[in-house]
Amino acid sequence: MASGPESPDSDAELVAPPLLIACALGIERFALRGRRRHGGAPGPVTVLRTGMGPANAEKAVARALAGEPLRDAAVVASGFCAGLAPGMHPGDLVVAGETRGPGGPAACTGTDLLVEALGRAVPGRTVHTGPLTGSDHVVRGPERADLRATGAIAVDMESAATLGAALGAGARPVAAVRVVVDAPEHELVRIGTVRGGISAFLVLRSVLPAFFEWHRSLLLPRR
Repeated sequence: MASGPESPDSDAELVAPPLLIACALGIERFALRGRRRHGGAPGPVTVLRTGMGPANAEKAVARALAGEPLRDAAVVASGFCAGLAPGMHPGDLVVAGETRGPGGPAACTGTDLLVEALGRAVPGRTVHTGPLTGSDHVVRGPERADLRATGAIAVDMESAATLGAALGAGARPVAAVRVVVDAPEHELVRIGTVRGGISAFLVLRSVLPAFFEWHRSLLLPRR
């Protein structure tokens, strides 16, 4: 269905902070820019490709938030991740309650709302919530079990650095939403896992409405 001009509503009359969605890979950015007009977003949206790894993510996000127009932006770290818990499948979603990195944990904003919004945006997909841990390399095999023992449910290389840089640049709402691309029983190095990668890509293409709903919720008064 073609999208038309947004209808004015009570939330639209409020000044929305910009939304910065940070991802590492070109294919992630391609998926997250699927709706070029960003219909439904209450404010300006920027999808930033940071490059792989925590150092690149930290540097790119800090630079983006250093000046206008993104100085006060809400930040979402997104893209793919590796699941740590048995029973996870490619295409499952991970909503972080917190990210964990060398700089310490970063608490995420509006986790419950994101879970509900993702249920509407990507019906039928399993959504996992819990700590999302950071790594400076791709995690394989037994190392998954070691990270799982810390209580983390998933791992990626950029989310913790992204949220750390975002909060280091000033208080703001932050979140991390990732799509599982491989899991303990579905590692990408195995034959036949291309289908899992495609599944994860299609899910990532569908998450934007949930991000916009979360972004819109930031305008609502808190009690």
